[in-house]
Amino acid sequence: MDKKILLKIARASILEEFEGKKLINRDELIKEYPFLAEERATFVTLKIDGNLRGCIGSILPRMPLIDDVIYNAKQAAFSDPRFPPLTPSEYEKIYIEVSILTIPKKLEYEDEKDLKRKVVPKRDGVILSLADKQATFLPSVWDELPLFEIFFGHLCMKAGMNGDCLKYHPLIYTYQAEIIEE
Repeated sequence: MDKKILLKIARASILEEFEGKKLINRDELIKEYPFLAEERATFVTLKIDGNLRGCIGSILPRMPLIDDVIYNAKQAAFSDPRFPPLTPSEYEKIYIEVSILTIPKKLEYEDEKDLKRKVVPKRDGVILSLADKQATFLPSVWDELPLFEIFFGHLCMKAGMNGDCLKYHPLIYTYQAEIIEE
């Protein structure tokens, strides 16, 4: 199955917003690529010149793969709170990645040392949850934050906590991601 179609769908869904018309024939695509009807969770990441320009996704499957990619691509382009909406000139420069996630699994651990033994850098995406705060990093974030302490420090801060939040024993879930990239 050619999963590169996901990149074309993501790109076309963003272009639809600029052109103000439908470019994606959902039913035709599902007929040609039946896997697009499977319920899957995805993240769509946009980069320009290697720099993050938007990244939005779903942790749990909630809709067919095609719809999740369309929704997340538009959200990454126009609604990521870290960036202004994508412009038509930026559209020409974007590089798109689609990550298809596995179902997150709760990771039981004793302490930080045990957690460090159990989390596998570059393979595991991590969800950190404590009280009403939560954040996730895709497995690809290990490329930018390769050290366990730095990775988790940034993840704690992304969740709105101090960088040392592991001492409070937050819930940890791990998942893997299949990355389709241009």
